[in-house]
Amino acid sequence: MPPTVADADGPFGTLMLPSTGGGSNWPGGSLDPETGIVYQYSATQVVSLGLVNDPERSDMDFIRGQPPGVEPALTALNVQGLPLIKPPWGRITAIDLNQGEILWQVPHGSTPDHVVQHPALAGVSIPRTGRPGRVGTLVTKTLVIAGEAGMVTTPSGRRGAMLRAYDKCDGEEVGAVFLPAPQTGSPMTYLWDGVQYVVVAISGGGHAGELMAFRLSQ
Repeated sequence: MPPTVADADGPFGTLMLPSTGGGSNWPGGSLDPETGIVYQYSATQVVSLGLVNDPERSDMDFIRGQPPGVEPALTALNVQGLPLIKPPWGRITAIDLNQGEILWQVPHGSTPDHVVQHPALAGVSIPRTGRPGRVGTLVTKTLVIAGEAGMVTTPSGRRGAMLRAYDKCDGEEVGAVFLPAPQTGSPMTYLWDGVQYVVVAISGGGHAGELMAFRLSQ
């Protein structure tokens, strides 16, 4: 369905899932060549696509935008600040390419602070919702590793993200370490002097881009 021509009296646009960035994006997934199983992060986020004619911005007949004079609250894609669509908003899926079947799927990404702290959800036990972003996965002999895409307040009060490891057979989380900023791109791993390292690029949330390398304690 093509985008809607936006009008001040409505409609304002065409709702699109899983967003203009797609369910997955340039970081891609990771394939285990021994099993033929691919591990893919994907996100679900609704966006509105409206077309307007705005000669001051472009000489094209139509560009993406909202009609002038429309209050932002009228076009907000949330209800009292909560997303229109139910979670998970980010997930990792294991897909058997030999059979074309989903083997398991888990929410990936901590529940955002604004959801956890929302007064309408006071007293409600909220499971991990996952969160949208652009992150890739890393597969090893036994694990699937991926960092989170957004900032969150951890139980200790620190602001950051988590680098999580899942059992690649069933998706059960087996460990997590703190990152001072969200992951960007995909993690990588290498062996040096008999020690395996995992390296991840991080940035955002006021944190300058950098590489962080992890290894098991010795």
